[in-house]
Amino acid sequence: MTNSRIARRLPHWLLYDPQLHLQGSIPDAIGNECINANAKYCGECIQAGAKCGWCRHPDFLKQGEAVSSRCDELQSLLIRGCSLADIENPRGGQRVLLDRPVTNRLKGADKLRLENITQIQPQKLAITLRAGEPQSFNLKFKRAEDYPIDMYYLMDLSYSMKDDLENVKNLGTSLMQEMTKITSDFRIGFGSFVEKTVMPYISTTPAKLLNPCTGGLNCTSPFSYKNVLKLTSDGKRFNTLVGKQQISGNLDSPEGGFDAIMQVAVCGDQIGWRTDVTRLLVFSTDAGFHFAGDGKLGGIVLPNDGKCHLENNMYTMSHYYDYPSIAHLVQKLSDNNIQTIFAVTEEFQPVYKELKNLIPKSAVGTLSANSSNVINLIIDAYNSLSSEVILENSKLPEGLTIAYTSLCKNGIVSEGENGRKCSNISIGDEVRNLRATKMGKPETIKIKPLGFNEEVEITLNFICECDCSSGGIADSDNCTLGNGTLECGACKCNPGRVGRNCECSSNEVATEDMDRTCRRDNSTDLCSNNGECVCGACECKKRDNADERYSGPFCECDNFNCDRSNSLLCGGNGLCICRECICKPNWKGSACDCSLDHSTCMASNKQICNGRGTCECGACKCTDPKFQGLTCETCPTCPGVCIEHKDCVQCRTFGTGEKAERCQEDCSEFSLVKVKDRGELPQPNDAAYPVMHCKERDANDCWFYYTYAVNNNTKEVHVVDKLECPTGPDIIPIVLGVVVGIVLIGLALLLIWKLLMVIHDRREFAKFEKEKLNAKWDTQENPIYKSPINKFQNPNYGRKAPVL
Repeated sequence: MTNSRIARRLPHWLLYDPQLHLQGSIPDAIGNECINANAKYCGECIQAGAKCGWCRHPDFLKQGEAVSSRCDELQSLLIRGCSLADIENPRGGQRVLLDRPVTNRLKGADKLRLENITQIQPQKLAITLRAGEPQSFNLKFKRAEDYPIDMYYLMDLSYSMKDDLENVKNLGTSLMQEMTKITSDFRIGFGSFVEKTVMPYISTTPAKLLNPCTGGLNCTSPFSYKNVLKLTSDGKRFNTLVGKQQISGNLDSPEGGFDAIMQVAVCGDQIGWRTDVTRLLVFSTDAGFHFAGDGKLGGIVLPNDGKCHLENNMYTMSHYYDYPSIAHLVQKLSDNNIQTIFAVTEEFQPVYKELKNLIPKSAVGTLSANSSNVINLIIDAYNSLSSEVILENSKLPEGLTIAYTSLCKNGIVSEGENGRKCSNISIGDEVRNLRATKMGKPETIKIKPLGFNEEVEITLNFICECDCSSGGIADSDNCTLGNGTLECGACKCNPGRVGRNCECSSNEVATEDMDRTCRRDNSTDLCSNNGECVCGACECKKRDNADERYSGPFCECDNFNCDRSNSLLCGGNGLCICRECICKPNWKGSACDCSLDHSTCMASNKQICNGRGTCECGACKCTDPKFQGLTCETCPTCPGVCIEHKDCVQCRTFGTGEKAERCQEDCSEFSLVKVKDRGELPQPNDAAYPVMHCKERDANDCWFYYTYAVNNNTKEVHVVDKLECPTGPDIIPIVLGVVVGIVLIGLALLLIWKLLMVIHDRREFAKFEKEKLNAKWDTQENPIYKSPINKFQNPNYGRKAPVL
């Protein structure tokens, strides 16, 4: 990897623009937060919200108004007659206490002491916050090139990592050569881990404690974590010490790597971490991990204490403390600014990627079967981590919240949790909206990029009192014989005194004589049930809506119980004073809804209501039932209405006609309703308004039907959406009719001929019979006739036979 390629990957400028918001309630209060605060003095008022102001003019309050009425939104105070000069409205601010510029040191330049390198600007701020008011400030971050790096290589030495150890033995000098392309100040250390030295994680038989491996292999005794080499710039020493390491073994598949990570993070002196450097932890394994709760398998229930327990570079409390939790590791890694690189085999990639999502500023790389690619993996992971910046803040005081918004390269904006980080910081990042919900004593918070020691320290001071409070007059004569302090135009009564001017003792407030003066016309209701009787005078209740108020000596009046028109109080044309509408000029009526202006009734012919109606309350009331509309100019049943609207109905319904091209511009004055047939058209007898039925023909001799009417000053057209067009002759029925006619006529002629023949034959036969009967001769006397019958008689027939 070339120097230029490394330089291109390094981040440059990072710009932050935080805004701090301090807000008095969680979340927005119902109604007016200033009124809901019921503030008795100015300090309470300004803590209610950023919109709240306090009118300090002595004569601001009207009869029946309580002292808390001085606290209201600024616009409302101005409307009520308080001048801007008399409104107390303190605002927050900020000061930069330490502002060293960021260091512009390049690789190869003169060496600087680590404490003289600055990557974030400014370093200290003091911000004064008013409740609900945002404050903004700018931060610059620039990652210095050639920044020192400490890298600790933590390796799993269980038996499955035997091949990997051989490749790691030469890692020191090779990694040194590659890292010098990134920084001239690089140190490397080495540590190893296996598992807790108790059952069931390892075999505790004496032989297995000496050599946990089988098959004649010589392995070292099992151990939890061992710090082999403190961080050093001597790569050859790294190779020498790592070359002397031996593989060990354990029984279960997950390893005790979390114990080792915890010790590496918290044992800074033994590991040799420097203060102002980039700290990298490379965690190399081919197995999963145990975490908090798994220690119960070995009878270990005491939670990990997160402290260093190294003696002679060995972790000695693995049998006593449980594995640390993931959250515990995240905290310790963050507190010690350690960025983690998980170099794991492909089989366990999904597991460690999930772990990466839980550990900020961490990366995962795929380790080859024998760790031959470990150098490239580390370089790529480092470049990935160095190009990402994640913001974190210290623990916030109660009621204080921070919301981040990041502005990354190419204008990408992220909010919420994603707003804490930028994956490419070469252009900038932005953090906004630090919001507090409660007042309190001065607090200090810190914001820092994760993985760096540098931070911005912000001291927060809260505005809890008004400026005019310091000029209060104690025992003022304005407060009834000096029974209070005149502060910001109002009396702040001494203990035991009440009333607007502290005129009463708290023991005298609820006496019957005083209550009598708060009743109107011997009524039983104190202050008309709209206020409280304080010192014999009514103090009216306040409404959630700042614009609604009770008033009067007995709180008998209000400005919101008047008649309304169009949902507006007094129709929007008057003021509600003591439950009665006082109308503006040219308006009358109980709700000021009757206009005296006749200009709205003027027709196009300059006549009032077209001369066919009267103007009442600014609207025409037509006296001629045929005419309708705002100015009585519309006559839906007059002749010519159908022709007038024909073209528009045609173009809007069928898209044809003379106005088809400008239909949208010329034909939008009426609403159009399409129906299926003429039976659905409005009928004159059914509608409550006049309806004109129209039948028109288009250029194709097709008829279309529609109705025109005016309903509540709205022109309505109902149209049948199908045209009725004339149709030509149907050839097939005609041909069939001709053919059938010819056949039928032929059959008829045949039948007639047959009938005539039958009649003729019968006549001839009858004539023959008649002539036969009239013949003059008889067939018995015909001399020619000879009978065909011959008779012969036996000579003996009739004779008796002789007797013998």
